[in-house]
Amino acid sequence: MSLPVIQPGAEAPRPLGPRKPEWLKVRAPGGPNYMRLRRLMRQWNLHSVCEEAHCPNIGECWEDATATFMILGDVCTRNCGYCAIAHGRPVWEDREEPERIGRAIADLGLEYVVITSVNRDDLADGGAAHWAATIRAVRRLAPACRVEALIPDFQGLASALATVIDAAPAILNHNTETVPRLYKLARHGGRYDRTLELFRRARATAPSLVTKSGIILGLGETLEELVDTMRDLRAADVNILTLGQYLRPSAAHLPVVKYYRPDEFAELGEIGRSLGFAHVESGPLVRSSYHAKKQAATAIAAVEAVGGLGAGGDRGGRSSPPTCEPALAPPQR
Repeated sequence: MSLPVIQPGAEAPRPLGPRKPEWLKVRAPGGPNYMRLRRLMRQWNLHSVCEEAHCPNIGECWEDATATFMILGDVCTRNCGYCAIAHGRPVWEDREEPERIGRAIADLGLEYVVITSVNRDDLADGGAAHWAATIRAVRRLAPACRVEALIPDFQGLASALATVIDAAPAILNHNTETVPRLYKLARHGGRYDRTLELFRRARATAPSLVTKSGIILGLGETLEELVDTMRDLRAADVNILTLGQYLRPSAAHLPVVKYYRPDEFAELGEIGRSLGFAHVESGPLVRSSYHAKKQAATAIAAVEAVGGLGAGGDRGGRSSPPTCEPALAPPQR
């Protein structure tokens, strides 16, 4: 294959699409806590979505000893157009992973942790049993820790969702990612109506469970489509919403159609709050797990202030979200 030759002093070819603005540039990670957590992740043979998805906040979060653990391997059965995680046919199986994650979180002394996973459409239950085992291991080995479960859609399997909810995460999170028109382009294997049904089932199964979703901006959605999607999520009684800028992982991924300015994110955040979300985190570098502990605390306080979950606070009297219960016995180390 012949490659173009650039003469000395010639201007380099400009990339397709808009140029990345200054407000999206972040410092390269490398602080002492970051290096320690990176070493421990390798030592425990654990995966993090922070690394696999090339998150721009990895330096800030890891320096604060906060990470999002990714279970069920690092190969996804879907090939979404925006996602940096490897895709293909997974061969990974590690039944000891739940205990290993529980011990790692206990050793780090974390009070709040986000757990996510690749899609495992190759498994009959989508990996739900492994999910439940991981949540229970964290709650047993690190009883002071709250668990946010950032789950896949399990191909709409209601029993898989129920298995995860039965393990009692503090927050149930599933990312909507984009507007319905762009699902076929961006979310291969995903379905918009399946996402909304997941939240409706979660509310029916666990009325007091705080729910959360996220949307990435810049794939070509219109303002009207974005607001309609936010309305759909509120109609499904989603409590927390995150809005962040899509950043193209590589030339093989979908291009960025638009970079939203910080003031536009601020305006979208206000729109979300006006629609009734208990908490909206909106900004160029916001990701679903960014400041997750703060998001949860704000949302839970807002829910309690209006007397319970439900649009408009009309379902008062519900108990507060499930939290980590005391261990029945001291953890074995």
